[in-house]
Amino acid sequence: MASVVIYTREFCSYCTRAKSLLDSKGVEYVEHNATYSPELRQEMISKAKGRSTFPQIFINGEHVGGCDDIHALDQAGKLDLLLAA
Repeated sequence: MASVVIYTREFCSYCTRAKSLLDSKGVEYVEHNATYSPELRQEMISKAKGRSTFPQIFINGEHVGGCDDIHALDQAGKLDLLLAA
């Protein structure tokens, strides 16, 4: 199974939706809650090449985007391939 990292913040419906998708697929992931951590937020922005919205998701170290992006990958049938790598 792939290594998945997701940067989130509290009270974020997009974060909840992204995690629900991953949970529905049985994916284990590392969650970094950046709600009260400017350092984690800066780390996320740096890794996501300037994207600052939540969530930001990384699969096997590759930035795949946010909630809409991961759902689009799933609808295109590409998410399972990334997760199986």
